Amino acid sequence: MIIQDFEQRHIEEATGIALNAYDHERAFTHELSKISVIPILKQLCENGLGVAAFEGGKMVGFLCSVEPFENAFRSTDVRGVFSPMGANGAVCENHGRIYAALYQEAAKKWVRAGALSHSICLYEHDEEAKNQLFRYGFGMRCIDAVRVMETFDCAVCSGYEFFELPKEDYSDVYPLYLALNEHYCSSPFFMNRKPVELEEFLDFSKRNKERFFAAKTDGKLCAYLEVSDQGETFIASGDHYRHITGAYCKPQHRGRGVYKNLLNYVISTLKTEGYTRLGVDFESINPSGSGFWLKSFNAYTTSVVRRIDEWIIQRTSLI
Repeated sequence: MIIQDFEQRHIEEATGIALNAYDHERAFTHELSKISVIPILKQLCENGLGVAAFEGGKMVGFLCSVEPFENAFRSTDVRGVFSPMGANGAVCENHGRIYAALYQEAAKKWVRAGALSHSICLYEHDEEAKNQLFRYGFGMRCIDAVRVMETFDCAVCSGYEFFELPKEDYSDVYPLYLALNEHYCSSPFFMNRKPVELEEFLDFSKRNKERFFAAKTDGKLCAYLEVSDQGETFIASGDHYRHITGAYCKPQHRGRGVYKNLLNYVISTLKTEGYTRLGVDFESINPSGSGFWLKSFNAYTTSVVRRIDEWIIQRTSLI
């Protein structure tokens, strides 16, 4: 096997491999739409961080990443890199072995660039690639999931009102947003993300055209759900797609069906507006959230993460 730098001339072969991988996932996750292009590859071929594997002059796999970024996961002091959906893939034969060789070479570039947090988005049903990267010290971290815009059966939740907030009332969600950030810090989550101030929270919501739906009881909000027009993967956008970007329910109201009814209200509202798919991304290390979403959505990607020993930066001349 020969490993080369990923270049623009490799895009066509890489696109074929990536589309085959996507179609394989579609066989399990029927909610995924048909695609014919992988838009991110042209961008990633220019940063010099990708690699491609060849056998007998034919590409058998590739692994690219975005530019290194500071404060990986917005809660660490380390620089990170991320290989998003469609930015990596391998043929079926010797699948795990190819991923092993690709990562070994790509990781050299990433560490030389100062990136100590390595994250790779794999398809949910690509068990061979996941198992190989698990052996290389990766662990599961994030999941993307999707469902058709159809309500599901759940008991009516009496005593609660479900509605969409008008823009002038978005500040009412802010206390729940702060509570969500506190939840991030709890075990086994341990994500100390710094919350933004109210003014920035409202400005961000306005700039990104976020919509907020909420549940209320006794005149007070007890849960909210934030919806955007795009998510974390390149298929998580479009005229018929909407994505959940924030969600929280106060602990004392959990287990009563509040969130199922709120989600059904959101789905009913979006369906009447012509949307046909609803997506969500979440951390697998969040037990309550992960358990809820996987009951209502079908996972199609799993992002795995490895944290490199920090002191290796002192020895990059040997890498």
